[in-house]
Amino acid sequence: MEETNGRKPNLLIIYCDDLGYGDLGCYGSETAKTPHLDRLAAEGIRFSNWYSNSPVCSPSRAALLTGRHPARAGVNEILGARRGLHGLPATEVTLAKALRTEGYRTALFGKWHLGVSEETGPNAHGFDEFFGFKAGCIDFYSHIFYWGQGHGINPLHDLWEDETEVWENGRYMTGLITERSVDYIRRQAERDEPFFLYAAYNAPHYPMHAPKEYMDRFAHLPWDRQVMNAMIAAVDDGVGTIVEELKRTGSYDNTMIFFSSDNGPSPESRNWLDGTEDAYYGGSAGIFRGHKFSLFDGGIREPAILSWPAGLAGGRVSDEMTAMMDLMPTFLDLAGIDAGAGPLKDIRIDGRSLKPMLANGEPSPHKQLFWEYQGQLAVREGDWKLVLNGKLDGSLPQPDCVHLSDLSQDPGERINEAGRQPELTERLTRAAQDWFASLMED
Repeated sequence: MEETNGRKPNLLIIYCDDLGYGDLGCYGSETAKTPHLDRLAAEGIRFSNWYSNSPVCSPSRAALLTGRHPARAGVNEILGARRGLHGLPATEVTLAKALRTEGYRTALFGKWHLGVSEETGPNAHGFDEFFGFKAGCIDFYSHIFYWGQGHGINPLHDLWEDETEVWENGRYMTGLITERSVDYIRRQAERDEPFFLYAAYNAPHYPMHAPKEYMDRFAHLPWDRQVMNAMIAAVDDGVGTIVEELKRTGSYDNTMIFFSSDNGPSPESRNWLDGTEDAYYGGSAGIFRGHKFSLFDGGIREPAILSWPAGLAGGRVSDEMTAMMDLMPTFLDLAGIDAGAGPLKDIRIDGRSLKPMLANGEPSPHKQLFWEYQGQLAVREGDWKLVLNGKLDGSLPQPDCVHLSDLSQDPGERINEAGRQPELTERLTRAAQDWFASLMED
């Protein structure tokens, strides 16, 4: 399984920004047009219980790339991280760093959001090539830093080729990420080395920008839904173009492709969306309660697709409980790389390899999953999910401080079972608090 014709598999992560569980056709959207992702899901493995390790951008990306809980990886305060005040510590070993020691070429095109200094940038964390932006949010056409000036960023502009500022004014960022990814795949096909590509789209994060050709596809929808679906369709076309290039170069069968997003849809103030009649903010969490910033499933349960034609049987749905931190050890295990050796030898990896689950049909390696974010705690154990001090968008009724859900009967977490299950509630509360205490000690 680990090699095809003596060559280790290529690894490709395609990551979105603020994409909700219900924002793709293959996850039940009635308005999205995502044929390329739908096809990838139909031919690969679609996950129904894949969780982000955080309801916000930077910590989720830290877990994705290090296999560690965000706080343990040194990234647990989004307000500081997104403004460039913090970054991924130099002591952390990313997937890119680990793969480089195994002969992989590595590249990141798109959003980094784990530090803006040279010491915390993508090149310092194992990426041979980087094209994109370092902070949290840019204008899609001018690539101007969207949150204002300062904090270690050029006062206005945030687009880089490695550590050199570059200018692509007027070019749509989603298209630039796709273009760079396709060029990289083409170049790597000429080399006798496996590659790791991280294509980190910033869509559908605000500002709400989409080319006319995509807006026209959804002219029948109200403007807010029109622009959201247009931005997602541009990503979907990008995925289709990347997959087509993999097939054209003969790389597709032996490339592991993982697609997901950092957190749920955003309730933040966005371009022109405030004041809409139904208080709609763009994305959809499907049936789930909550948005970005919330530890209810709307903030942390993500669409996730894995495809590797040469190594894993496709055409199936996995309902097992899994998390973003699992991807790093899973990729390494499937590629035949020992996660307990090399630069990872003395690193505590919180994620678990899903290879036994994916290849042999074994259950999830997780009995429990835990989350923390700005005073909220959550734990999931089997079908039970406990949220402490959970937060929702201010326009919605606020939840109880202790909220227990039976996801098998109430996947939307709208019925509080805490009063009917006092012993279970007490046990899970204690487990979440003990986990958080140990996390802070580390």
